[in-house]
Amino acid sequence: MPELPEVEIIVSGLKKVIVGKTINDIYINAPKIDNDNRKGWLRKLRHISFLDIRRRGKNILIDLSNNHTLWIHLKMTGHLYYWPKSAAIEKHDLVIFSLSDSSYDLRFNDYRRFGRIRLFKTGEIMNQKGLAELGPEPLKISAPEFCELITARKRMIKPALLDQSLLAGLGNIYCDESLFLSRIHPRKSTHRISQRKLVTLHRSIRKILRKAIRCMGTTVDSFAGINGEPGGFQKYLLVYGHEGEPCPRCGATIKREKIGSRSAHYCPRCQRLL
Repeated sequence: MPELPEVEIIVSGLKKVIVGKTINDIYINAPKIDNDNRKGWLRKLRHISFLDIRRRGKNILIDLSNNHTLWIHLKMTGHLYYWPKSAAIEKHDLVIFSLSDSSYDLRFNDYRRFGRIRLFKTGEIMNQKGLAELGPEPLKISAPEFCELITARKRMIKPALLDQSLLAGLGNIYCDESLFLSRIHPRKSTHRISQRKLVTLHRSIRKILRKAIRCMGTTVDSFAGINGEPGGFQKYLLVYGHEGEPCPRCGATIKREKIGSRSAHYCPRCQRLL
């Protein structure tokens, strides 16, 4: 699933190419949009312009000129492509926004069809379930606020970081890399991590996220930017996806184990539990 850096790359890319452009027509091939909503979309979105695009956690919010907002979550395999109109329409192009005075379309593509695209009034969008309960942004929260947030409840640090109501935008990849950089075991209880270690973790998260954004995201499965180009941060992953390989810091074998419902990659020597 695209995490904060990948979604930020998509938002930044779309801002450069679709803001100010107008929707000429819409092609919909998505079972999750029923017939009533399909007709409503066609009525509400034709000849409407894109005003702005923003990110909240892993969510993409596209503000429109009719006081509505498109809310997009890519889930596991969703993509937003800025594709030439001449490109063949694929069977997984679920929604296509045909743009006026442009040789390009905006396409929502998702071969597993887990992704979601919804339409709400702009003034009501942040009150919707799935957005209203999101925690603070990792790149905006201060170190003292981060430490207070993490220690507010006793739980394992990896599930805590994955909790979107605690911190919005982190997923498996950047949690594992941040914990490795900070030498914190993913099972470590939040109330047993020192203030100094938490400050280090806060710094590590910000450092890794910013580098991933500069590298245009991480492609370990299917992520691609709006032009179809893969990310480059996978070249810099130290533990994620490297189970069974030597730790780049100490040489011990990197482990992968399930914690809660998610897997975690870590070095048992560098990231001691006790």
